[in-house]
Amino acid sequence: MESVRPIRIRLLGGEVDLITPHEVMNRIEDWVVARRSAVIANHNAHSLYLIRRSPQIRAFFDEADLIEVDSTPMIAWGRLLGLPIGPQHRSTYLDWRDDFWRRACAHRWRVFYLGGAPGVAARACDLLCKRWPGLKLAGRDGYFDMNPTGPENRAVVDQIVDFAPNIVLVGMGMPRQELWILQNRMRLPPVVLLSVGAAFDYEAGAQVAAPRWMGRMGVEWLFRLVSQPRRLGYRYLVEPWRLLPAAYSDLRARLLGA
Repeated sequence: MESVRPIRIRLLGGEVDLITPHEVMNRIEDWVVARRSAVIANHNAHSLYLIRRSPQIRAFFDEADLIEVDSTPMIAWGRLLGLPIGPQHRSTYLDWRDDFWRRACAHRWRVFYLGGAPGVAARACDLLCKRWPGLKLAGRDGYFDMNPTGPENRAVVDQIVDFAPNIVLVGMGMPRQELWILQNRMRLPPVVLLSVGAAFDYEAGAQVAAPRWMGRMGVEWLFRLVSQPRRLGYRYLVEPWRLLPAAYSDLRARLLGA
């Protein structure tokens, strides 16, 4: 029987589900057993910024079956508003990775990874298969023409279909990964699709993940900013200010509803 649907709340202009990493894994198990197509997304300040500017990204989140909270500051804001959200609801790849791969081995899930630079996905797959013997895992890089009807994208879809996965992890960075899922979900057999960002960059050692204590304290963004200031400066230093109108709307709604 499928798990009880989690509470979904509206926060900073987007909707998120109050669900723990362990509960996310339970939902994946349910959907794999039921052979159901499902999409697991995640919201952070960057995605909340994007949905205000991109109808396609907004459509992706509207279609998502589950939306994780990938932001400690979001949780802090929700708690300040008196919403039933807490630190236990932070859920990202780095929060559930070991539980995921343990279950993938135990249940013999077939997992396909799409993303990363050439060579990164292959190295990550090799390392994960050594760490988790018996893992059914395949992957390829995310450097291809994403035109939905183009030959390169069709070849990628065919490769995934031929592998017959239960789960597809898409790690091409936001918003590229979300657009790919939105455009290709219906071309795939029933699978669980997750947007996972730089997951396999971490697994391959191409990027260093921030210590989990930084994530729990809400300063993981600072680690990433120092590591990649040119790429992430605008995202972390400018985009959050664009969310002030949404924050005001949250505050006004809570005051009027009180």
